[in-house]
Amino acid sequence: MSKIVILGGYGYAGRLLASRLLERTAAEIVLAGRHPDKAQAYAGELNAKFGRSGPDQKRPVDAAPRVSAVRADATSMQDLRLALAGADLLVVAAPVAQPPDTVIRAALAAGVDYLDIQLSAQKLALLRSLAPEIERSGRCFITEAGFHPGLPAAMVRAAAAQLDRLDAAIVGGYLNIGRQTPYSDAVDELMEIFLDYQSQVFKDGSWTEPGSWLTRRIDFGREIGERRCFPMFFEELRGLPEMIPTLRETGFYMSETHWLVDWIITPIVFAGLKIAPRRGQRPLGKLMWWGMQNLPKPPHLALLKVDASGEQDGRAARFEMAVSHEDAYDLTAIPVVACLEQVLDGSARRPGLWMMGHLVDPLRLFRDMEAMGVQVSSRVQA
Repeated sequence: MSKIVILGGYGYAGRLLASRLLERTAAEIVLAGRHPDKAQAYAGELNAKFGRSGPDQKRPVDAAPRVSAVRADATSMQDLRLALAGADLLVVAAPVAQPPDTVIRAALAAGVDYLDIQLSAQKLALLRSLAPEIERSGRCFITEAGFHPGLPAAMVRAAAAQLDRLDAAIVGGYLNIGRQTPYSDAVDELMEIFLDYQSQVFKDGSWTEPGSWLTRRIDFGREIGERRCFPMFFEELRGLPEMIPTLRETGFYMSETHWLVDWIITPIVFAGLKIAPRRGQRPLGKLMWWGMQNLPKPPHLALLKVDASGEQDGRAARFEMAVSHEDAYDLTAIPVVACLEQVLDGSARRPGLWMMGHLVDPLRLFRDMEAMGVQVSSRVQA
């Protein structure tokens, strides 16, 4: 029986992760954060809903409740040490204090596996500096899990698994959140993307750095149609040419949403962050979120699509895959749970530091995501 501590387990993403882990696994869940009253209240809701048994119904009827709560300040090594006592895995589901040293070092000291859903250059640099120590400890550390980053590399690897030879794989993203998606601290991470914005793509066998406005048109299907998309670099893409030696072109491109967001609000955000990179994050993030919530027209959904080309049975072939969900937060939680299922059963648990999209069995990942309600479609055309 695995014990999983979710730091930020009563936040929006953490709540979805806890609920889906209870649905899909027999793990015990500990909700951790600075507000134990909120954690305890949500633990009570989950215990009332899921009872004491897992999905296989093998836990005895007199077993302790599967969900508990504990106070844990992400900046306190003592808090984290107590929260991680007896745990097998730490899931970091909320933005943590900068720098993120305390949480990462606490996981190492406690001898637990680790997964985060944060996009942070500072966090990634720290994890990479600790990679030899992580591997020596025998622990499995997974970073940048979720929707994007997380799925783009997995989609390229899925294309490689479906074709005999993969030459090119372009991933396009469409994010139209709508008014139902609540504002959260995750918007701070969106501002981190703007601060560290890169537009690299891999073309003709090497990484380039095209101008920010070098666009590409991608057809997202009948509901959305063809959209102009802007290049956006994720670190998970960097390792793909080494993993897939035949790959000559890959990259991630984000779709336009609304002219006012794309050509007015976005440049304001870029300029504001150059002037006030720290103090401007929260107000500029709120401005961007307001635009994303209120201006784009339906359909409201999060969607990723990969268009790949290569060879199958000695002939030129193409592979297409699309994954989508109406709730962007759920499309972050579901891939994480699908990844953790592979870690918990041992099939994807390997010592060291990993990007989620590099570690998992991609075809199983998408099958399990589909079982959890994500729309998944794929086809090979020879």
